[in-house]
Amino acid sequence: MDKIRVVFFADVLVENFDGATRTMFQLIKRIPRHRFEFLFVCGAGPDKLYSFECLQIPAVKLPANITYKIALPQLAAQELSQKLQEFKPDVVHIATPSLLGAFAIQFANQQRLPVISIHHTHYTFYVDYYSKWMPFLIGWVKPKAAALKKEFYDRCNMLYVPAKNTAQHLQQLGVKATQIKIWKRGVDTLLFSPRKRNRGLMQYLTGNNNPNVLFTGRLTCEKDLEILFSIYDDLQDCETACNLIIAGDGINRKLYQKRMKNAVFTGKLEHNLLAELYASVDVFVSTAVSENDGDAVLEAMASGLPCVIADGGCAADLIEDGVNGFKCQPNNAADYLERINLLLADDMLYDRIRRKAHSYSKQLDWMQLAEVYFEDISQLAAGSVCTERYAMLFLPGKTG
Repeated sequence: MDKIRVVFFADVLVENFDGATRTMFQLIKRIPRHRFEFLFVCGAGPDKLYSFECLQIPAVKLPANITYKIALPQLAAQELSQKLQEFKPDVVHIATPSLLGAFAIQFANQQRLPVISIHHTHYTFYVDYYSKWMPFLIGWVKPKAAALKKEFYDRCNMLYVPAKNTAQHLQQLGVKATQIKIWKRGVDTLLFSPRKRNRGLMQYLTGNNNPNVLFTGRLTCEKDLEILFSIYDDLQDCETACNLIIAGDGINRKLYQKRMKNAVFTGKLEHNLLAELYASVDVFVSTAVSENDGDAVLEAMASGLPCVIADGGCAADLIEDGVNGFKCQPNNAADYLERINLLLADDMLYDRIRRKAHSYSKQLDWMQLAEVYFEDISQLAAGSVCTERYAMLFLPGKTG
């Protein structure tokens, strides 16, 4: 039986780079080689991915966040078109609605190939964060960003979203409900586990035996870290002293370290050490309301860690308030502090919530989610018959 051939476009394909790449690699490392052949196209990544070819094309760093790169397919159009013609894909996977994503969607449409995509990031929400110093731009940029997002996802045959609120958001933009499929994110429950608890780690990091509150993630403005400043201030004023641990890195790290001088900043941690940290602290907080998938919340839950999060974004779908965690008003630091203190003061409540959180995380197994993905690709390929599929490959300036 011929293998199903999938071309996979993503601006960044660096394992553990961020939540989106972690999701991608959970699928990539589970590709059934006897059924599928993959070609990867990226702006940043290796030459090979689990024995599959990975074609790197020119890319530039984002001005607003230099840790990210955007691929520029027009600078490698001839090489890319030749590679696609040789590979002859049956299905196109597009990671993001970027310039590379636009190239890929046009190629797929011209060749009448089915397209699958996973919604990784709420780009339209980011306009508010990155334009707040020029608010006059928001009213102009945001509708255009929403229109481009709708146009891109509307041209996909299948779009995976992690939660109902993401599906509702996309439908409000005009994306057809028939193209959207709820596909929750998973968690590695062997890596993230209460068994990873290391009692000496917190003493080493903090130098004391106070309770520890953890935040993990990129240190960028879209993580709503301004509310974390207020939570930090309130924790400093508590009768019972608490440590705030911040694991992650980003362009604003120096600013945040200056603002939260007594917080412990670990920088970006390798996953085994991060798993130890989750299992060793007392409470996890997440302030982001634009979070698309809630990876960090799931990792904390799998580690048996009670979560106190913003009631917004996809992570909110993971938490049943008061049952397996707490949800707070997004901009209300007092609400966070009340829930944190409640957990630290009530051992029975703490133990019940951490057990419920851990039990919930066990339902989200990556192997089962990967099987759904590969079965959906198979079905898309089966319905993509077109004898004229390779009549014209995408080149700049041509139309289908």
